[in-house]
Amino acid sequence: MAYTTIDDPSAYFHTQLYTGTGSELSVTNNANAGDFKPDWIWIKQRNASTDHGMFDSTRGVTKNLKTNKTDTESTEVQSVKTFNTDGFTLGTSGDYNGSSDTHVAWQWKANGGTTTTDTNGAVDSTVQANTTAGFSIVTWTSAGSTNVGHGLGVAPNLIIIKARNAAENWLVGSDEIVWTKRIRLNLTDASANSSAFGQAPTSSIFYCSPANASYNYVAYCFAEKQGYSKFGSYTGNGNADGTFVYTGFKPAWIMTKRTDANNEAWNIQDNKRSPFNVQDNFIQTDSDAEGSAGGTGIWDALSNGFKLRQNLSSTNNSGSNYIYMAFAESPFVSSKGVPTTAR
Repeated sequence: MAYTTIDDPSAYFHTQLYTGTGSELSVTNNANAGDFKPDWIWIKQRNASTDHGMFDSTRGVTKNLKTNKTDTESTEVQSVKTFNTDGFTLGTSGDYNGSSDTHVAWQWKANGGTTTTDTNGAVDSTVQANTTAGFSIVTWTSAGSTNVGHGLGVAPNLIIIKARNAAENWLVGSDEIVWTKRIRLNLTDASANSSAFGQAPTSSIFYCSPANASYNYVAYCFAEKQGYSKFGSYTGNGNADGTFVYTGFKPAWIMTKRTDANNEAWNIQDNKRSPFNVQDNFIQTDSDAEGSAGGTGIWDALSNGFKLRQNLSSTNNSGSNYIYMAFAESPFVSSKGVPTTAR
């Protein structure tokens, strides 16, 4: 019996660790893993409190947005200088290539930098879509309250939006917090009622109500794909024998956020910084250096999901609600019916 799934998630998502040199550096992804030209690169220095860097091949090289700030898009000529067939090249930026500094680069594949004009919305959008992986990069100029084509062919489950030419918060909309609410990627506050998205997206458009009709925006849109990605929610139990979350794959990367309380950070973990269970190292979407749960771990990566392993308020408070984004290391069952194994 055959299953419809993505057998090799590393063809669309990859985590690469590297050490900066202070001089121009070609970061080459590990052989047989992440062997693709990245279209969205998210970089964070691990050993110091520096800004996150967000780069994509639609906006172009050296164009940076910082997930920990409301800042407008900046041109940083010594940041990401090229998107390569198996990685990327950095200039001498201290944030992303400081000598002897350790870094992590999370990378996603869209459409190799090739874009199209999408006319489905009230305003035309520039779309770079990978319908196989359920990921698109969308840019447009606002016309006030409007709707925008996303190019995925199915309704996205989660959308991240940032104004490029205005100091505005990062907005996240999700099926799991309903589309009449939003949560902010650069802050630690709870989800709140908002007209930012207004209503659920369709197979061709998403809705947005930005404050200013002259703003330029970028959106990262995600639709779930079996064996590769999952955008869901869970309820914490406040116990070291924590909640199990089924994803249908062994996770390679997870970002979680508590939605019912303020002062709770977004937490990111991956299988390269924490290659063994229990997974201990985390990065938050502020500017802090990589943190550790002190050896007690935050969650276990299992063959079909993840299990919380500590009663941290930010990840597993009893009765609290959390949303998550997850991308796979391997599917639970391949298209040929072959099961994966846990660690």
